Amino acid sequence: MSQPSTDPVDALAELGRIRLDQTSLDDMLSQVARLANRSIPGAEQVSVTLLRGRVGRTLVFTDEIARDLDEWQYEHGHGPCLDASAAGSPISVPDTGAEQRWPDWAAHARTAGVGSSLSIGLPIQSAVVGALNVYGGPAHAFDRDAIATAEGFARYAAVALANAHLYDSATTLAEHMQEAMRNRAVIEQAKGIIMGERHCTPEEAFGLLSKLSQDTNRKLRDVAAALVANAVESGR
Repeated sequence: MSQPSTDPVDALAELGRIRLDQTSLDDMLSQVARLANRSIPGAEQVSVTLLRGRVGRTLVFTDEIARDLDEWQYEHGHGPCLDASAAGSPISVPDTGAEQRWPDWAAHARTAGVGSSLSIGLPIQSAVVGALNVYGGPAHAFDRDAIATAEGFARYAAVALANAHLYDSATTLAEHMQEAMRNRAVIEQAKGIIMGERHCTPEEAFGLLSKLSQDTNRKLRDVAAALVANAVESGR
């Protein structure tokens, strides 16, 4: 087993000093992968997988071999990193030469010079999951201590990904709320125009808009926007 060039305790302490609010997701995950590669006994390549539903992608990798082994799994729909992502737990492949769960992937790994692998599941949120993948050259590269060290790095990757997912979700929600407010504003404008022309109540004006939307098979917002645009054009 190859010896780490960086003490795992020092590496995890370095990660602990990173401010997530001052570091991009890519930079954070790159540091996780880089330090994991240098600190986990037996590690030769490291990658971080992200799965949204059934779509997987490798966010960071320390070597093209790691990305290739990940992408083979995305293409074929099975493999240790996919199963670890789904289960949220560690999956070890001690010897790709004797692996029976994913024999075709194992054969591909052997061809690439990888004799063992370790994937640590990263439960993030709802349909978004991932894995920290560690690849070793010889068989049986990862003992119990190596697995424990990998789990420590996986926790940092999970926190970074969860924070990024929450940020993306909050941003999407804010965008939807802004769009809803814009839609409401134009609908209220259209109701005002109808009320002025027909001397009706707000409820009656909304009913007329809704009927026009149904009759023309157009969204309510689009009908309202067209009415407002016509009113502006007529007033010029």
